[in-house]
Amino acid sequence: MSTNQKIRVLLAKPGLDGHDRGVKVVARALRDAGMEVIYTGLHKSPEVIIEAALQEDVDVIGLSSLSGAHLALFTQIMKLLSEREMAEDTLVIAGGIIPDADIPKLEKIGIKGIFGPGADTDDITNFIRSNLKRTI
Repeated sequence: MSTNQKIRVLLAKPGLDGHDRGVKVVARALRDAGMEVIYTGLHKSPEVIIEAALQEDVDVIGLSSLSGAHLALFTQIMKLLSEREMAEDTLVIAGGIIPDADIPKLEKIGIKGIFGPGADTDDITNFIRSNLKRTI
């Protein structure tokens, strides 16, 4: 991947969570920061999310969950990412309603950044740029 290409970010809402205001705010902020953002929309399965990430050749996957199913869904997504041999090259971040007790569990499965409600979008943008798996 050329170093002058835009950072490509896939934002996804896995499971039955029907609330997407926060992820849309993040999508706009990342676009405003010069990133290319693909938003999969609501109610996507882990398989659909990983297939989209593969097809779109993304650098970052951002997962958003407000439903409480984040541990099961994010674990499945990380498993599929690994099976597709994409885990080493893809930065995965998460946001939404995630209890503090679950953060170490998500970090253990490979999610690198976790952002709760009210997170500063500049912090998210800077985290992506600082932790990207390729040189920009």
